[in-house]
Amino acid sequence: MAIPSHALEADFPKYAQTIRHLREDDLEFRSTSDSYHKLDKEIRGLEERGVATDDNHFNQLKIRRAHMKDRLYQQIVRENGSA
Repeated sequence: MAIPSHALEADFPKYAQTIRHLREDDLEFRSTSDSYHKLDKEIRGLEERGVATDDNHFNQLKIRRAHMKDRLYQQIVRENGSA
């Protein structure tokens, strides 16, 4: 079974243009979103391969991803409101 990606553009299609704009113009946003996508890929890889990992470690990765996504979403909404 394929594990769905949590790419920002897929989860927030309404803001796809704003996300592209921020990635082009905001170095901090680009860096954070790159880290977010790398972490999402790591989590999905662990899930798809069924790699044995301690539940606490796995949950911490997911929590970190959620916090990063929330921070990115706040930036996206703020930028979208000022556009």
